[in-house]
Amino acid sequence: MSAPTLPTAPAVPTLPTTPTTPAVPAAPAAPTAPARDLPTQPRPNTIVGAPAPRRRRALRAHLGTLAGTAVLAVLLWRLGTGALLDGLRRIDGPTVLAALGIGLVTTVFSAWRWALVARGLRIRLPLATAVADYYRALFLNAALPGGVVGDVHRAVRHGRSAGDLGRGVRTVVLERAAGQLALTGVGVAVLLTMPSPVLAEARRIAPPAALALIGALAVTLALRMNRTPVRRARALRAALGEARAGLLSRHNLPGVALSSVVVLAGHLTMFVLAARVAGSAASVAALTPLAVLALLAMGLPLNVGGWGPREGVTAWAFGAAGLGADTGLGVAVVYGVLSLVASLPGAVVLVARRHAVRYAGAASDTATVSAASSAKQSAKESARPASSSFPFSADPSEGRPMTPEAV
Repeated sequence: MSAPTLPTAPAVPTLPTTPTTPAVPAAPAAPTAPARDLPTQPRPNTIVGAPAPRRRRALRAHLGTLAGTAVLAVLLWRLGTGALLDGLRRIDGPTVLAALGIGLVTTVFSAWRWALVARGLRIRLPLATAVADYYRALFLNAALPGGVVGDVHRAVRHGRSAGDLGRGVRTVVLERAAGQLALTGVGVAVLLTMPSPVLAEARRIAPPAALALIGALAVTLALRMNRTPVRRARALRAALGEARAGLLSRHNLPGVALSSVVVLAGHLTMFVLAARVAGSAASVAALTPLAVLALLAMGLPLNVGGWGPREGVTAWAFGAAGLGADTGLGVAVVYGVLSLVASLPGAVVLVARRHAVRYAGAASDTATVSAASSAKQSAKESARPASSSFPFSADPSEGRPMTPEAV
């Protein structure tokens, strides 16, 4: 007996459908991590990133300024302001003119030395440009804290204009090093040969000073030992090669030596002039060792526009020589004022170049506007129908044929 069959459901009629374009499948969304899982990258301008060396440089600069201010404050507290004000009151017109003349000689010869060093390093530097830039650097050094801002500006500007920033900076460094080497050599010879009470004091403090210098050199060498020997040897060879080309070459050495001697003689003459203005009647032979010590102290980076160590060392040297510490303070202050007066042409250069840059910018904007106006006028002229002022032109005018009556 067979099983009964179930009835099947009737088929549902299908409706006709219109053809449709197949849907494009959407691209799968990229998985995103939660915001808390993303690593945070510190910005380079925040406190966590790059500004650590910048903060260290600013700290060193502020420490030098504070040290120079502290030296001046202690000197004025201990010695008073009598000799200082008396020396300032004695500065008159002839003294100012003499300071400007001495400054002109020293600045021209310093700029010539800079141009010689630049030529040795294969950088073109005209003497007139060097003199103007040197004047401006001297003014910035005397007017701003630190005493080296003008030299830094001079190095960066010269390097950028020459297209080689590193070589331009090294040119200024070598030029300044030549001046310091001349001052150190002459100073050592003067202090060891010329009789002065300062000589005995210098001999007494020479051993601890030499030990401190040796310790500083040892620390510096230890900090630089992290470089590889090959890199150190390459850097040393490059530095010696540039120093030989810029300072010790056959063409540059006579000029560099002569200019350094003239510049040093100008500084010593300025110091003697300041001593005379401040009321000191000591001889030039007695003032020369004191001037050398003051000039050496000016090279210390602990000053406010050159003020600070110079006044302290000069007051101590005059006191040790039996000429009076207060007189030494007055001489140093008068020397600083005369040096600032000698650098005043640098302010003129600074203002003139700033106005020249503004004028050049205004002229460039005017030229741009004129070019745009000319282009717009040319476009309007090209859009007009062509016309001729020739009376017998063959082109029709105002849609009329060219007949004798129309002419």
